[in-house]
Amino acid sequence: MINLELPKKLKASANQAHQVASQIFRPISRKYDLAEHEYPVELDTMAAMIEGLSDSGTQKIGGAAGGRGDEADADLIANANGGNMSALLNALETSWGDVGLMLTIPYQGLGNAAIAAVATDEQLERFGKVWAAMAITEPSFGSDSAAVTTTAVLDGDEWVLNGEKIFVTCGQRATHIVVWASVDKSLGRAAIKSFVVPRDAPGLSVARLEHKLGIKASDTAVLLLQDCRIPADNILGSPEVNVEKGFAGVMQTFDNTRPLVAAMAIGVARAALEELRGILTEAGVEISYDTPAMNQHAAAAEFLRMEADYESAYLLALRAGWMADNKKPNSLEASMSKAKAGRTGTDVSLKAVELAGSLGYSQRLLLEKWGRDSKILDIFEGTQQIQQLIVARRVLGKSSAELK
Repeated sequence: MINLELPKKLKASANQAHQVASQIFRPISRKYDLAEHEYPVELDTMAAMIEGLSDSGTQKIGGAAGGRGDEADADLIANANGGNMSALLNALETSWGDVGLMLTIPYQGLGNAAIAAVATDEQLERFGKVWAAMAITEPSFGSDSAAVTTTAVLDGDEWVLNGEKIFVTCGQRATHIVVWASVDKSLGRAAIKSFVVPRDAPGLSVARLEHKLGIKASDTAVLLLQDCRIPADNILGSPEVNVEKGFAGVMQTFDNTRPLVAAMAIGVARAALEELRGILTEAGVEISYDTPAMNQHAAAAEFLRMEADYESAYLLALRAGWMADNKKPNSLEASMSKAKAGRTGTDVSLKAVELAGSLGYSQRLLLEKWGRDSKILDIFEGTQQIQQLIVARRVLGKSSAELK
Protein backbone atom coordinates (compact mmCIF):
# COMPACT_ATOMS: atom_id res chain seq x y z
CA MET A 1 0.00 0.00 0.00
CA ILE A 2 1.24 3.50 -0.81
CA ASN A 3 2.63 5.49 2.10
CA LEU A 4 1.91 9.20 1.65
CA GLU A 5 4.70 10.16 4.04
CA LEU A 6 7.72 10.68 1.79
CA PRO A 7 10.93 8.85 2.76
CA LYS A 8 14.01 10.83 3.77
CA LYS A 9 15.88 10.19 0.53
CA LEU A 10 13.04 11.65 -1.56
CA LYS A 11 12.64 14.63 0.76
CA ALA A 12 16.35 15.40 0.37
CA SER A 13 16.19 15.11 -3.40
CA ALA A 14 13.06 17.29 -3.60
CA ASN A 15 14.71 19.87 -1.36
CA GLN A 16 17.70 20.03 -3.71
CA ALA A 17 15.35 20.55 -6.63
CA HIS A 18 13.53 23.29 -4.72
CA GLN A 19 16.80 25.09 -4.06
CA VAL A 20 17.59 24.97 -7.78
CA ALA A 21 14.14 26.37 -8.54
CA SER A 22 14.44 29.11 -5.94
CA GLN A 23 18.06 30.16 -6.42
CA ILE A 24 18.59 29.58 -10.16
CA PHE A 25 15.25 29.42 -11.98
CA ARG A 26 13.15 32.14 -10.32
CA PRO A 27 15.78 34.92 -10.68
CA ILE A 28 16.11 34.35 -14.46
CA SER A 29 12.52 33.33 -15.19
CA ARG A 30 11.36 36.65 -16.63
CA LYS A 31 14.65 37.16 -18.49
CA TYR A 32 14.18 34.10 -20.69
CA ASP A 33 10.44 34.57 -20.99
CA LEU A 34 11.24 37.83 -22.78
CA ALA A 35 14.22 36.40 -24.69
CA GLU A 36 12.56 33.50 -26.51
CA HIS A 37 14.94 31.03 -28.20
CA GLU A 38 17.95 32.41 -26.32
CA TYR A 39 19.73 29.53 -24.62
CA PRO A 40 19.79 29.85 -20.78
CA VAL A 41 23.56 29.68 -20.28
CA GLU A 42 23.01 29.59 -16.51
CA LEU A 43 21.87 25.98 -16.92
CA ASP A 44 25.25 24.83 -18.22
CA THR A 45 26.63 24.84 -14.70
CA MET A 46 23.89 22.38 -13.73
CA ALA A 47 25.00 19.70 -16.20
CA ALA A 48 28.16 18.77 -14.29
CA MET A 49 26.29 18.89 -10.98
CA ILE A 50 23.54 16.58 -12.22
CA GLU A 51 26.08 14.13 -13.63
CA GLY A 52 27.93 14.12 -10.33
CA LEU A 53 24.72 13.42 -8.41
CA SER A 54 23.87 10.60 -10.80
CA ASP A 55 27.32 9.02 -10.55
CA SER A 56 27.23 9.20 -6.77
CA GLY A 57 23.85 7.46 -6.67
CA THR A 58 21.91 10.53 -5.62
CA GLN A 59 18.59 11.09 -7.37
CA LYS A 60 18.68 13.44 -10.33
CA ILE A 61 17.52 17.05 -10.07
CA GLY A 62 15.58 17.10 -13.33
CA GLY A 63 12.06 15.93 -13.81
CA ALA A 64 12.29 13.67 -16.86
CA ALA A 65 14.49 10.95 -15.40
CA GLY A 66 11.69 8.53 -14.54
CA GLY A 67 12.12 4.95 -15.66
CA ARG A 68 11.39 1.40 -14.67
CA GLY A 69 11.81 1.99 -10.99
CA ASP A 70 14.19 0.18 -8.67
CA GLU A 71 13.18 -3.32 -9.66
CA ALA A 72 15.55 -5.06 -7.29
CA ASP A 73 14.20 -3.07 -4.36
CA ALA A 74 10.62 -3.61 -5.50
CA ASP A 75 11.16 -7.38 -5.39
CA LEU A 76 12.44 -7.21 -1.82
CA ILE A 77 10.11 -4.71 -0.18
CA ALA A 78 6.40 -4.06 -0.37
CA ASN A 79 6.62 -0.32 -0.93
CA ALA A 80 9.32 0.91 -3.30
CA ASN A 81 9.97 4.58 -4.01
CA GLY A 82 12.37 4.76 -6.92
CA GLY A 83 13.19 6.71 -10.05
CA ASN A 84 9.63 7.58 -11.04
CA MET A 85 8.62 8.98 -7.66
CA SER A 86 11.86 10.90 -7.35
CA ALA A 87 11.52 12.33 -10.86
CA LEU A 88 7.91 13.30 -10.15
CA LEU A 89 8.78 15.25 -7.01
CA ASN A 90 11.75 16.89 -8.69
CA ALA A 91 9.59 17.90 -11.65
CA LEU A 92 7.09 19.45 -9.27
CA GLU A 93 9.72 21.46 -7.41
CA THR A 94 11.65 22.67 -10.46
CA SER A 95 8.41 23.62 -12.24
CA TRP A 96 7.50 25.67 -9.18
CA GLY A 97 10.52 27.71 -10.22
CA ASP A 98 10.00 27.80 -14.00
CA VAL A 99 8.57 25.00 -16.11
CA GLY A 100 10.21 26.24 -19.32
CA LEU A 101 13.65 26.19 -17.72
CA MET A 102 12.88 22.83 -16.16
CA LEU A 103 12.25 21.42 -19.64
CA THR A 104 15.63 22.81 -20.74
CA ILE A 105 17.80 21.22 -18.04
CA PRO A 106 20.69 19.54 -19.91
CA TYR A 107 20.53 15.73 -20.10
CA GLN A 108 17.03 15.63 -18.61
CA GLY A 109 14.86 15.57 -21.75
CA LEU A 110 11.55 13.79 -22.17
CA GLY A 111 13.32 11.39 -24.51
CA ASN A 112 15.36 10.16 -21.54
CA ALA A 113 12.16 8.86 -19.97
CA ALA A 114 11.38 7.02 -23.22
CA ILE A 115 14.82 5.42 -23.19
CA ALA A 116 14.43 4.40 -19.55
CA ALA A 117 11.01 2.88 -20.24
CA VAL A 118 11.75 0.56 -23.18
CA ALA A 119 15.52 0.34 -23.78
CA THR A 120 17.49 -2.87 -23.32
CA ASP A 121 20.15 -3.07 -20.62
CA GLU A 122 22.85 -2.55 -23.26
CA GLN A 123 21.05 0.51 -24.61
CA LEU A 124 20.60 1.92 -21.11
CA GLU A 125 24.35 1.67 -20.69
CA ARG A 126 24.99 3.30 -24.07
CA PHE A 127 22.37 6.06 -23.92
CA GLY A 128 22.23 6.56 -20.16
CA LYS A 129 24.01 9.93 -20.24
CA VAL A 130 22.68 11.54 -23.41
CA TRP A 131 20.33 14.54 -23.62
CA ALA A 132 17.32 13.13 -25.46
CA ALA A 133 14.31 15.01 -26.83
CA MET A 134 11.19 13.10 -27.91
CA ALA A 135 9.68 13.44 -31.39
CA ILE A 136 6.17 12.02 -31.80
CA THR A 137 3.73 14.59 -33.20
CA GLU A 138 3.50 15.16 -36.96
CA PRO A 139 1.66 17.73 -39.13
CA SER A 140 -1.06 15.16 -39.87
CA PHE A 141 -1.89 14.22 -36.27
CA GLY A 142 -1.68 15.40 -32.68
CA SER A 143 -2.88 13.12 -29.90
CA ASP A 144 -3.44 9.98 -32.00
CA SER A 145 0.03 8.50 -31.62
CA ALA A 146 -0.97 5.46 -33.67
CA ALA A 147 -1.22 7.69 -36.77
CA VAL A 148 2.57 7.99 -37.15
CA THR A 149 3.56 8.32 -40.83
CA THR A 150 7.33 8.66 -40.38
CA THR A 151 8.96 5.51 -41.73
CA ALA A 152 12.03 3.49 -40.78
CA VAL A 153 13.46 1.06 -43.33
CA LEU A 154 16.28 -1.35 -42.51
CA ASP A 155 19.11 -1.06 -45.03
CA GLY A 156 21.90 -3.44 -44.14
CA ASP A 157 23.18 -2.47 -40.71
CA GLU A 158 21.39 0.91 -40.70
CA TRP A 159 17.86 2.26 -40.34
CA VAL A 160 16.81 4.91 -42.85
CA LEU A 161 14.21 7.33 -41.43
CA ASN A 162 12.00 9.69 -43.42
CA GLY A 163 9.33 12.06 -42.10
CA GLU A 164 8.59 15.36 -40.36
CA LYS A 165 8.16 15.89 -36.61
CA ILE A 166 6.67 18.99 -35.04
CA PHE A 167 6.49 20.45 -31.51
CA VAL A 168 9.70 18.72 -30.42
CA THR A 169 10.67 20.05 -26.99
CA CYS A 170 14.42 20.82 -26.89
CA GLY A 171 14.55 19.68 -30.50
CA GLN A 172 17.44 22.00 -31.30
CA ARG A 173 19.41 21.76 -28.06
CA ALA A 174 19.30 18.05 -27.23
CA THR A 175 22.16 15.77 -28.25
CA HIS A 176 19.80 12.96 -29.31
CA ILE A 177 16.19 12.66 -30.50
CA VAL A 178 13.89 9.71 -29.72
CA VAL A 179 11.86 9.42 -32.93
CA TRP A 180 8.66 7.41 -33.31
CA ALA A 181 8.43 5.75 -36.72
CA SER A 182 6.74 2.80 -38.44
CA VAL A 183 8.84 -0.12 -39.67
CA ASP A 184 5.93 -1.53 -41.70
CA LYS A 185 2.80 0.53 -42.35
CA SER A 186 0.84 -2.55 -43.46
CA LEU A 187 1.00 -3.87 -39.89
CA GLY A 188 -0.57 -0.76 -38.36
CA ARG A 189 0.23 0.48 -34.87
CA ALA A 190 2.07 -2.72 -33.93
CA ALA A 191 4.92 -1.66 -36.23
CA ILE A 192 5.49 1.70 -34.54
CA LYS A 193 8.86 1.75 -32.82
CA SER A 194 11.07 4.36 -31.20
CA PHE A 195 14.58 5.13 -32.43
CA VAL A 196 17.47 7.05 -30.89
CA VAL A 197 18.76 9.52 -33.49
CA PRO A 198 21.99 11.42 -32.72
CA ARG A 199 21.88 15.18 -33.33
CA ASP A 200 24.66 14.89 -35.96
CA ALA A 201 23.02 11.99 -37.84
CA PRO A 202 23.11 12.60 -41.62
CA GLY A 203 19.67 13.62 -42.88
CA LEU A 204 18.41 15.17 -39.62
CA SER A 205 17.79 18.93 -39.68
CA VAL A 206 15.89 21.64 -37.78
CA ALA A 207 13.38 23.34 -40.09
CA ARG A 208 12.33 26.07 -37.64
CA LEU A 209 11.71 27.00 -34.03
CA GLU A 210 8.16 27.82 -32.92
CA HIS A 211 7.06 31.06 -31.25
CA LYS A 212 4.78 30.07 -28.37
CA LEU A 213 2.28 31.32 -25.80
CA GLY A 214 4.33 30.04 -22.87
CA ILE A 215 7.40 28.01 -21.79
CA LYS A 216 9.44 30.37 -23.95
CA ALA A 217 12.70 29.35 -22.29
CA SER A 218 12.25 25.92 -23.88
CA ASP A 219 12.93 25.61 -27.61
CA THR A 220 10.21 23.83 -29.60
CA ALA A 221 11.41 22.64 -33.00
CA VAL A 222 10.21 21.24 -36.30
CA LEU A 223 12.53 18.42 -37.38
CA LEU A 224 13.01 16.96 -40.85
CA LEU A 225 14.26 13.41 -41.40
CA GLN A 226 15.38 13.01 -45.00
CA ASP A 227 17.04 9.63 -45.61
CA CYS A 228 18.37 9.93 -42.07
CA ARG A 229 20.68 7.03 -41.27
CA ILE A 230 21.29 5.57 -37.80
CA PRO A 231 22.84 2.26 -36.60
CA ALA A 232 20.55 -0.76 -36.63
CA ASP A 233 20.86 -1.23 -32.86
CA ASN A 234 19.50 2.29 -32.18
CA ILE A 235 15.95 0.94 -32.28
CA LEU A 236 14.77 0.94 -28.66
CA GLY A 237 13.81 -2.41 -27.21
CA SER A 238 13.05 -5.35 -29.45
CA PRO A 239 13.01 -4.81 -33.24
CA GLU A 240 10.43 -7.59 -33.61
CA VAL A 241 6.87 -6.61 -34.55
CA ASN A 242 4.32 -8.27 -32.26
CA VAL A 243 0.87 -7.73 -33.75
CA GLU A 244 -0.89 -9.13 -30.67
CA LYS A 245 0.95 -6.82 -28.30
CA GLY A 246 0.47 -3.79 -30.54
CA PHE A 247 2.66 -0.86 -29.61
CA ALA A 248 2.15 -1.22 -25.89
CA GLY A 249 5.91 -1.15 -25.33
CA VAL A 250 6.22 2.26 -26.95
CA MET A 251 3.10 3.55 -25.20
CA GLN A 252 4.62 2.53 -21.86
CA THR A 253 6.63 5.73 -22.23
CA PHE A 254 3.45 7.71 -21.56
CA ASP A 255 2.73 5.74 -18.40
CA ASN A 256 6.00 7.14 -17.06
CA THR A 257 5.90 10.66 -18.50
CA ARG A 258 2.24 11.60 -17.94
CA PRO A 259 2.62 11.65 -14.13
CA LEU A 260 5.70 13.84 -14.66
CA VAL A 261 3.71 16.32 -16.74
CA ALA A 262 1.04 16.21 -14.04
CA ALA A 263 3.74 17.11 -11.53
CA MET A 264 4.80 20.06 -13.69
CA ALA A 265 1.24 21.40 -13.67
CA ILE A 266 1.01 20.86 -9.92
CA GLY A 267 4.24 22.80 -9.43
CA VAL A 268 2.93 25.77 -11.42
CA ALA A 269 -0.39 25.62 -9.53
CA ARG A 270 1.39 25.65 -6.19
CA ALA A 271 3.48 28.65 -7.23
CA ALA A 272 0.32 30.54 -8.20
CA LEU A 273 -1.48 29.59 -4.98
CA GLU A 274 1.42 30.75 -2.83
CA GLU A 275 1.63 34.06 -4.66
CA LEU A 276 -2.13 34.56 -4.44
CA ARG A 277 -2.24 33.77 -0.73
CA GLY A 278 0.30 36.51 -0.11
CA ILE A 279 -1.70 39.02 -2.17
CA LEU A 280 -4.98 38.17 -0.42
CA THR A 281 -3.38 38.34 3.01
CA GLU A 282 -1.87 41.73 2.22
CA ALA A 283 -5.31 42.90 1.09
CA GLY A 284 -6.82 41.86 4.42
CA VAL A 285 -8.64 38.74 3.13
CA GLU A 286 -8.54 36.03 5.78
CA ILE A 287 -8.50 32.39 4.66
CA SER A 288 -9.95 30.14 7.38
CA TYR A 289 -10.06 26.34 7.51
CA ASP A 290 -12.51 26.40 10.42
CA THR A 291 -15.22 28.56 8.87
CA PRO A 292 -17.44 27.23 6.04
CA ALA A 293 -16.35 28.64 2.70
CA MET A 294 -19.82 30.04 2.11
CA ASN A 295 -19.37 32.30 5.14
CA GLN A 296 -16.03 33.68 4.01
CA HIS A 297 -14.90 36.35 1.57
CA ALA A 298 -15.57 35.24 -2.04
CA ALA A 299 -11.83 35.32 -2.84
CA ALA A 300 -11.09 33.13 0.21
CA ALA A 301 -13.77 30.64 -0.86
CA GLU A 302 -12.22 30.44 -4.33
CA PHE A 303 -8.79 29.93 -2.82
CA LEU A 304 -10.06 27.02 -0.70
CA ARG A 305 -11.68 25.43 -3.74
CA MET A 306 -8.48 25.70 -5.79
CA GLU A 307 -6.33 24.42 -2.95
CA ALA A 308 -8.55 21.33 -2.66
CA ASP A 309 -8.15 20.70 -6.40
CA TYR A 310 -4.38 21.12 -6.06
CA GLU A 311 -4.24 18.57 -3.23
CA SER A 312 -6.29 16.01 -5.16
CA ALA A 313 -4.12 16.44 -8.27
CA TYR A 314 -1.01 16.00 -6.13
CA LEU A 315 -2.31 12.76 -4.59
CA LEU A 316 -3.33 11.35 -7.98
CA ALA A 317 0.16 12.03 -9.35
CA LEU A 318 1.81 10.41 -6.33
CA ARG A 319 -0.29 7.30 -6.84
CA ALA A 320 0.62 7.02 -10.54
CA GLY A 321 4.33 7.47 -9.84
CA TRP A 322 4.28 5.01 -6.95
CA MET A 323 2.56 2.38 -9.10
CA ALA A 324 5.24 2.73 -11.79
CA ASP A 325 7.98 2.19 -9.21
CA ASN A 326 6.17 -0.85 -7.84
CA LYS A 327 5.69 -2.44 -11.28
CA LYS A 328 1.92 -2.07 -11.21
CA PRO A 329 0.04 -1.25 -14.46
CA ASN A 330 -0.72 2.46 -14.18
CA SER A 331 -2.08 3.52 -17.56
CA LEU A 332 -5.45 4.49 -16.04
CA GLU A 333 -3.89 6.27 -13.08
CA ALA A 334 -1.33 8.07 -15.27
CA SER A 335 -4.10 9.48 -17.46
CA MET A 336 -6.22 10.39 -14.43
CA SER A 337 -3.34 12.31 -12.87
CA LYS A 338 -2.52 14.09 -16.13
CA ALA A 339 -6.16 15.05 -16.77
CA LYS A 340 -6.76 16.34 -13.25
CA ALA A 341 -3.46 18.19 -12.93
CA GLY A 342 -3.60 19.73 -16.40
CA ARG A 343 -7.08 21.11 -15.77
CA THR A 344 -6.17 22.26 -12.26
CA GLY A 345 -2.99 24.01 -13.40
CA THR A 346 -4.78 26.22 -15.90
CA ASP A 347 -7.73 26.87 -13.60
CA VAL A 348 -5.60 27.85 -10.62
CA SER A 349 -3.07 30.00 -12.48
CA LEU A 350 -5.67 31.92 -14.50
CA LYS A 351 -7.99 32.38 -11.53
CA ALA A 352 -5.01 33.70 -9.54
CA VAL A 353 -4.39 36.26 -12.30
CA GLU A 354 -8.05 37.28 -12.07
CA LEU A 355 -8.19 37.55 -8.29
CA ALA A 356 -4.95 39.54 -8.18
CA GLY A 357 -6.53 42.19 -10.40
CA SER A 358 -4.27 44.57 -12.31
CA LEU A 359 -1.26 43.27 -10.38
CA GLY A 360 -1.91 39.76 -11.68
CA TYR A 361 -2.21 40.89 -15.28
CA SER A 362 0.98 42.96 -15.21
CA GLN A 363 4.56 41.74 -15.57
CA ARG A 364 5.42 42.99 -12.08
CA LEU A 365 4.73 39.45 -10.86
CA LEU A 366 5.15 36.07 -12.54
CA LEU A 367 1.43 35.25 -12.23
CA GLU A 368 0.59 36.13 -15.84
CA LYS A 369 3.55 34.07 -17.03
CA TRP A 370 2.40 31.05 -15.03
CA GLY A 371 -1.04 31.48 -16.60
CA ARG A 372 0.53 31.26 -20.05
CA ASP A 373 2.93 28.44 -19.14
CA SER A 374 0.22 26.26 -17.62
CA LYS A 375 -1.79 25.80 -20.81
CA ILE A 376 0.74 23.57 -22.54
CA LEU A 377 0.69 21.22 -19.55
CA ASP A 378 -2.96 20.49 -20.30
CA ILE A 379 -2.10 19.76 -23.94
CA PHE A 380 1.19 17.94 -24.50
CA GLU A 381 1.68 14.26 -23.63
CA GLY A 382 -1.99 13.84 -24.55
CA THR A 383 -4.68 16.51 -24.39
CA GLN A 384 -7.33 16.82 -21.68
CA GLN A 385 -9.87 15.22 -24.03
CA ILE A 386 -7.59 12.30 -24.85
CA GLN A 387 -6.90 11.61 -21.16
CA GLN A 388 -10.63 11.52 -20.42
CA LEU A 389 -11.13 9.16 -23.35
CA ILE A 390 -8.41 6.82 -22.06
CA VAL A 391 -9.92 6.89 -18.57
CA ALA A 392 -13.37 6.10 -19.98
CA ARG A 393 -12.02 3.15 -21.99
CA ARG A 394 -10.24 1.73 -18.96
CA VAL A 395 -13.18 2.17 -16.59
CA LEU A 396 -15.75 0.80 -19.06
CA GLY A 397 -13.51 -1.95 -20.43
CA LYS A 398 -13.79 -0.67 -24.00
CA SER A 399 -11.16 -0.85 -26.73
CA SER A 400 -10.04 2.11 -28.81
CA ALA A 401 -12.15 0.77 -31.67
CA GLU A 402 -15.25 0.51 -29.48
CA LEU A 403 -14.96 3.95 -27.85
CA LYS A 404 -13.57 6.79 -29.96
